[in-house]
Order: sequence, then structure tokens, then C-alpha cells
Amino acid sequence: MAPTIRYRAGVLSRTVAAIAGGYGLSALVAAALALTLPTTRAEAAMTGTLTAFVVYPVAVMWVFACASALRAWTGLLLASLLPGAVVLAMGAFTGGAA
Repeated sequence: MAPTIRYRAGVLSRTVAAIAGGYGLSALVAAALALTLPTTRAEAAMTGTLTAFVVYPVAVMWVFACASALRAWTGLLLASLLPGAVVLAMGAFTGGAA
């Protein structure tokens, strides 16, 4: 049997969620850790980056393990709220000094 359009759209949506959403989540986690860890700036940036290398593949695996593409997108959005709020609060996007 040939896959239906609905199935293919779900796979496409999950793929976009895994690539773009996983990258966005890992970037937010890296930035939040780099801005908030109480170490030197270089150590905080390195720790944030190394943590992002773990977050990204976990996010990709989680997206494809979800029951639906909507649940995958919702989970990525919810997971991005805390690090996104931290990054915004620290003023990284507005040019504020950390």
C-alpha cells in the first residue's frame, strides 16, 4: 500500500520539527546556560555548547517517538519556554549587558 498524503505530511512535519525545532531548543539551552552559569564567560559558553550537543539528539529522538506531529511541536514549544524566558530576561536579544 502506498503511504497516504496525511502520513507523508506528518513525517514532513516531524522532520521539520526535529531539524528546526531541535536546533532552536538546543540553541536556547546553550544561550541560557552561557548567560546564567556562575563561572567565567568562556567556561559558561563551553558548558552551554556541550550541553546543546546532548539536547539536540535527544530532541530529535523525542520528536519521532511522539504519537503525533502536533504533540512533537507542542513538546518542543513547551521545552523552549523556560530557556527562552531566561535568555529574554538576561537581555541577550535586546543588547542588554549581562
